[in-house]
Amino acid sequence: MTLPNKLTLGRLVLTPVYFLVFFFSINRGYYPILGISVLWIIFIIMEVTDVLDGHIARKHNLVSDVGKLMDPFADVIARVTYFICFYSIGVMPLWTLIVIIWREYCIMFIRALIAKEGTALAASIWGKSKAVTYFISGVLAHVVVTLNLALGNYTYKGVVDKALYVLFALSAISALFSFGDYLKKYSKTETHKKFMSE
Repeated sequence: MTLPNKLTLGRLVLTPVYFLVFFFSINRGYYPILGISVLWIIFIIMEVTDVLDGHIARKHNLVSDVGKLMDPFADVIARVTYFICFYSIGVMPLWTLIVIIWREYCIMFIRALIAKEGTALAASIWGKSKAVTYFISGVLAHVVVTLNLALGNYTYKGVVDKALYVLFALSAISALFSFGDYLKKYSKTETHKKFMSE
């Protein structure tokens, strides 16, 4: 197994660990300060390896068919997991979570279809903005959870909560626009024509 694929696999392995730590420490209240510290470490590792695996694969010509499928799958599983965790404690609005989940699994279905033909769709500005808003909202959500645990009702809590709501809303909007762009590109592929004729 190549190094990029090992990094991606590591992200997949860390995802259930993140959920378990969140569930027991944040939801159930077992050692929450220790728990949020571990969650920060796992979150940073997942985000860093997300950047590194693709960079290493391209730089050292280690791009593989397995990696092309596993990398976006690992991204979806990781991000959907921590978004669900945020929703479970009232940090993330339900409608943004639903939009993001809907977008991600629709894209996974389309990727599965075009993978059979060896076709790849280039990332758009909307896809990149979606990734950025996902990351920033994830960082701020962890900040909010940390502040809530450490300070409770702090002075700027309302402002921070509103900022996080806006970021999650932007994430959902970017997800919708990126899906529309992805769907438009997919509709022009031979895979789509074959799928519609079956």
